Amino acid sequence: MRNLVLLGGGYGNMRILLRLLPNNFPLDMQITLIDRTPFHSLKTEFYAVAAGTSTDKDIRVSFPEHERLKVMYGEVVEVNRETKEVVLESGEHVPYDELVVGLGCEDKYHGVPGADEFTYSIQTIGKARRTYKEVCGLPSGSTVGIVGAGLSGIEMASELRESRPDLNIKLFDRGERILRDFPEKLSRYVQQWFDKHNVDVVANSNITKVEQGKLYNHDNIIDVDAVVWTAGVQPVKIVRDMDVEKDKFDRPIVTQYFYTPEDEHVFFVGDCASSTLPPTAQLAEEQAEHIVRVLKARWRHEELPEKMPEIKLKGFMGSLGKKQGFVHLADTTLTGRIARLMKSGLLWMYKRQND
Repeated sequence: MRNLVLLGGGYGNMRILLRLLPNNFPLDMQITLIDRTPFHSLKTEFYAVAAGTSTDKDIRVSFPEHERLKVMYGEVVEVNRETKEVVLESGEHVPYDELVVGLGCEDKYHGVPGADEFTYSIQTIGKARRTYKEVCGLPSGSTVGIVGAGLSGIEMASELRESRPDLNIKLFDRGERILRDFPEKLSRYVQQWFDKHNVDVVANSNITKVEQGKLYNHDNIIDVDAVVWTAGVQPVKIVRDMDVEKDKFDRPIVTQYFYTPEDEHVFFVGDCASSTLPPTAQLAEEQAEHIVRVLKARWRHEELPEKMPEIKLKGFMGSLGKKQGFVHLADTTLTGRIARLMKSGLLWMYKRQND
């Protein structure tokens, strides 16, 4: 029996399963999903676990069940394209006919000394748990530094403020204003929320070193009790080490069909695939739609489309605690309670669809 192997149970591969199950793939094929955890985690909500405002149960979705779906748990250590096998840390070898690599990303420290050793992360559910244990266990009056004021940093800072109003929170932003690439109205709204809730936004920052209890911003030394790093990501090491051509961000370069030019049987999705668009769950799902279209055409022995549709993101949503938020869709910005309800509704719909 042929084997379609999906590495990683993230947004991309969950969309592939949603489109192929229960009966939209050949009868002589099985699907093997390999992940380190026995459930799909809503990574866009890891900040809430780290801040202590949501629990694991709130952000988990069970993997689907099907007689020709095999779910394996373990750590992937190698993809051997010559033998067409995936090697697990346990020593098990899993053969594949088609492979979709969606193993996600990890923090990128940009060569900052001490950042890897002395900061906490929200890139996996396990790391988010450890961040929660450290940050929410701090005594009253402690200072938490959050490096990186992108969407993850903003949501982490606001949720932590809601969870721990007794902490001092410093959010370090490289730009002159929050969300500098988006409308000024949106930046002003987020900045005003932080001002009102006593979150110190440090603009034009440049973190040059991290030590135990200390952050170096330019030439200034700032005392901190914990640091959460949200200042960039890169593909996981196994993907960075794969023998395929990569872009300047170490992401494998893919064709318009999302397989690598070196091997038409190996696809990449989400944070593992090179793209000019920002890495988001929405992008991973749209890429997965393209991969499903390619796989189905291949299984039907049809020619692939000469030109695949261009992926266009609809916008983004963010939260400021549990009551306020912001939405940017089709060049329209919406802020406040309604925006937060929209994000909560989208999360509910996603969980219901995938459950």
